[in-house]
Amino acid sequence: MGFAFNEIEETIRMVQSEKLDIRTITMGISLRDCTGNSYEEISNKIYDKITKKAENLVKVANDLEAEFGIPIVNKRISVTPIAIVADKLKSKEEFVNVAKTLDAAAKAVGVNFIGGYSALVHKGFTDGDLHLIDSIPEALAATERVCSSVNVATTKAGINMDAVAIMGKIVKKTAMLTKENDGIGAAKLVVFCNAPEDNPFMAGAFHGIGEGECVINVGVSGPGVVFAALSKLDNQADFGQISETIKKTSFKITRAGELIGRLAAKRLNTSFGILDLSLAPTPEIGDSIANILEAMGLSKCGTHGTTAALALLNDAVKKGGVMASSYVGGLSGAFIPVSEDSGMISAVEAGAISLEKLEAMTCVCSVGLDMIAIPGDTPEETISAIIADEMAIGMINKKTTAVRVIPAPGKKVGDHIEFGGLLGHAPIMKVNNFSSEIFVKRGGRIPAPLHSLNN
Repeated sequence: MGFAFNEIEETIRMVQSEKLDIRTITMGISLRDCTGNSYEEISNKIYDKITKKAENLVKVANDLEAEFGIPIVNKRISVTPIAIVADKLKSKEEFVNVAKTLDAAAKAVGVNFIGGYSALVHKGFTDGDLHLIDSIPEALAATERVCSSVNVATTKAGINMDAVAIMGKIVKKTAMLTKENDGIGAAKLVVFCNAPEDNPFMAGAFHGIGEGECVINVGVSGPGVVFAALSKLDNQADFGQISETIKKTSFKITRAGELIGRLAAKRLNTSFGILDLSLAPTPEIGDSIANILEAMGLSKCGTHGTTAALALLNDAVKKGGVMASSYVGGLSGAFIPVSEDSGMISAVEAGAISLEKLEAMTCVCSVGLDMIAIPGDTPEETISAIIADEMAIGMINKKTTAVRVIPAPGKKVGDHIEFGGLLGHAPIMKVNNFSSEIFVKRGGRIPAPLHSLNN
């Protein structure tokens, strides 16, 4: 694929003035050949393979950043779901030791996160799945760079409500075990419906069982670029013009990601996987999804019209991106994390946006309820019910949805949590106080919708 000089020149301008960056280069590594009968055997194989495959990942990314002047914010690794690799292990303590090995390998090669401490339980559990899920709170408390995800629903299988009930407890316990840092462990844990196998973004990345031995997946980021483009339109521009502007901008952003991804794969002697063209915000002013929606004419993100504006944005981003790359994958759309988006934080603080409105917005965006801080005394059944609602949206709409909520220990509505860096900070949001306990404790599986039989 050739890239014209004027494309590179324009990319440099977007980097300098509009906060364009490559959010992550993520190396996906298969650990299917790292199984064994003891955690020592499994851990040794995992450490050796990760440190060998990814030994030059950070160097190559840094070299590309220097050559092209495009910031590459994160260098990451995703691996085969550990519940599959370590399925023979018999206790959560052994799984925690494997998590520590992942952390050590990530530190050795210099990446900031490693994803794949994961289980796929949308239809049922193996013993290994249950041991891994049980170990998540201790594993995330004992590690710095490990991220975890659990897929509890799909359009084809329905929703595993037993898993949903368990995950409410796991999220709450994970937050409690990291209470000295506002429950940051829960910020590294995602519950999915229809989890993609090639997602480069954390905390939900894992290397799917349908993937090859080793691939490079790239996640771009360009809310600031899209906001700058829309800011040049006057109030007379109609929605067709807005959509066209976003499409053209998304095309340019995607081309930059494609260039970096293919060069990284070539230099690392591996395959280029996909480009995830999700608009991923940061806490920096001007790099916000909420600001984009407000640029369309909303006085504050969350007011009436917000869901329609987000639908337009998400669709236009995808239309522009697929024209720029033949290998678009992952999540690809617009993220609406609260703590990582300065505009979203402002909207919550102003009372313009609620948990219920965020849930409605997830019907049309690329992921789900993301990086939302809730009171630390929120019952685990309520957390499970929040997860169940979001899983239902994904199941019925045949899309990926996810929940990453932080029940901040000791915090109440009106307080704040502070993580720093890309994880940002967030106000504690109000949760509906009416109980969902009986509903959650019914267990079993919510059947798949009729359109799951499409074949």
